Amino acid sequence: MSATRTQVYLTEQQRQRIDELAGIEGVTLAEIVRRALDAYFSSYIPDASESFSRTFGAVTDIEAPSRDEWQRG
Repeated sequence: MSATRTQVYLTEQQRQRIDELAGIEGVTLAEIVRRALDAYFSSYIPDASESFSRTFGAVTDIEAPSRDEWQRG
């Protein structure tokens, strides 16, 4: 597995809980964090409507064609 070093600031309580879990399971802090991220991403379903609302109106100079130009058949 290739990895990228990343710094993360944790609260004191988060760090204590991770250390406890790491000790119980006999794994490193990094492994606990990777597992937590994997679990989060496996259940994450992005909200498309939120993405659309953040980008709505981003292209301000677009011109919509007249409906008279539409070919209807």
